[in-house]
Amino acid sequence: MDNTVSSDRIDQDAALDGKLRSLRNLVKELGSALVAYSGGVDSAFLVKVAFEQLSEQVLAVTADSESIPRSELDAACRLARAIGVRHLVINTGELKDPLYIANAPDRCYHCKRTLFVSLTEIARQQGFRFVLEGSNFSDLADYRPGLKAVNQFRVRSPLREAGLTKDEIRTLSKQAGLPTWDKPAAPCLSSRIPYGSAVTTEKLRRIEAAEAFLRPLGFRELRVRDYDTAARIEVPMEDIPRLQSDALFPQVERKLKELGYQSVIVDPRGFRSGSLNEAILKDPHGPK
Repeated sequence: MDNTVSSDRIDQDAALDGKLRSLRNLVKELGSALVAYSGGVDSAFLVKVAFEQLSEQVLAVTADSESIPRSELDAACRLARAIGVRHLVINTGELKDPLYIANAPDRCYHCKRTLFVSLTEIARQQGFRFVLEGSNFSDLADYRPGLKAVNQFRVRSPLREAGLTKDEIRTLSKQAGLPTWDKPAAPCLSSRIPYGSAVTTEKLRRIEAAEAFLRPLGFRELRVRDYDTAARIEVPMEDIPRLQSDALFPQVERKLKELGYQSVIVDPRGFRSGSLNEAILKDPHGPK
């Protein structure tokens, strides 16, 4: 039994090493690249590998907008400095796009389209041969309208092309010493607003403030879903009793009401990344 487990582990390690070699070779053959860099698990690992393979022929570009928490932007900047890669922050201004504001299920497509218009122009001006982004093989199993823009602008996805899953990227990030290896997923703040409800600066600011209040209380994974007058808080199932305790919930409720919510609800189903996609994924006529 032990020999079988050991053999399986050896096979898994060998397969992962092979994917990492493929990724390195793929990136090296590109010659030069601009990388869309959010500072999350995937893009941070891609930037590190690209910098190791291409050195000064890499530029990491981070999009800044009202939908990006200041804490996430600051962390991305710090990590880029630690890696040593050249780093540029640009303002994408997606809230000027009425299609983005309308918040239909394809909102992410309009965001990525705005981003890649900017990135392809920067790459052209500065002489980078390719634009890269950090989607991985696991993303193919989720509803990702942004991938349409990836294909439309012929942006390369080296992690996905190398067959690397999210868990594998976390493992490799840990081996590489990246602090992002166990970082919770951090999609943009607009993802907290149900489809069909307009994205506004006011909503984004109060979502950011609500999550910034909750996180230091010990809730590492959380979402504050904005239902106009109501805030629906998602935390892991094991954290729900503490959040709902008499010692904590009254102060959470008071703070969120100060931010403009009339009611505060704790979702009994717990934290679910991408939970607002559940309705459209179950709809046989919805997006595929």
